[in-house]
Amino acid sequence: MDMYQLKYFQTLARMCSFTKAADELVLSQPALSRSISRLEKEVGVPLFERKSRGIVLNRYGEVFLKHVNQAVWQIEEAKQEIHNMVDPAHGTILLSFIQPLGSSFVPDLISDFQKQKPGIQFHLTQDTTNIILSKVESAEIDIGFCTPQEPLENLSYLPIMQQELFLIVYKDHRLAFKDQVDLSELANDPFVLYKPESVLHDMVEKICHDAGFHPQKSFEAFEERTVAGLVGAKFGVALIPFVPGLDMQKVSLIRIRKPHSLIVIQMVWRTNGYISPAVTHFKSFAENTLRIAKKVEL
Repeated sequence: MDMYQLKYFQTLARMCSFTKAADELVLSQPALSRSISRLEKEVGVPLFERKSRGIVLNRYGEVFLKHVNQAVWQIEEAKQEIHNMVDPAHGTILLSFIQPLGSSFVPDLISDFQKQKPGIQFHLTQDTTNIILSKVESAEIDIGFCTPQEPLENLSYLPIMQQELFLIVYKDHRLAFKDQVDLSELANDPFVLYKPESVLHDMVEKICHDAGFHPQKSFEAFEERTVAGLVGAKFGVALIPFVPGLDMQKVSLIRIRKPHSLIVIQMVWRTNGYISPAVTHFKSFAENTLRIAKKVEL
């Protein structure tokens, strides 16, 4: 059993026709038939049912196809890893980030990186912190930018920035004219909260608890613009990170004097498992960029 036989089997299972499969494989039909017959002999059972208008997988073939697909995928992945090892200037980085970083931080960081490594490409997704952490842990993505509250085993973290949470209220709210407030002044107001799947849900509740009260929930939403829209429609007040381009016609943004309302955004990656040279280059670049930015701030 070799790789060619497995690829021939995959193609025949998909096309359900020796003629069509042979054409796609640029192979003679008798040669394809002989290869499949040898494969069935080696497996020990027939894998296809011959019909008047073609062929279909039988129950043995369906089981075998599932495992062949996995084996071929793993072999291709191994080949890609080796290719990346011998050609570190190329590759694709799978990166996910939380919504507030999408307007400038992530695009600017990638743009600056690609000036140095133009051959490295990115596949980007935007998700909540919990989903990002899960995908990093399961190796579905290489790098995550998010706000984890507790460290997870097998993941490494690098703080990249602090982000302030602001109070937003509708325009004719009693505090709308203030520049800053103590959050305890909002103890009796209804709050538009984040969905429980979002780490910001827990963070907002913690900040409210630090201020001495439990927030009264009016609505829940997934992302900042929806939260701001509900606040603007007078469904309550909310705590959100600053979002560039936020519509300020219906809401007022107010700094929280106390309690502490900063969240830490971190770069997250797997501690163990394969990390491509492209990902290693990007991690080093992000770390150096952060180090330089801190020196500039000082």
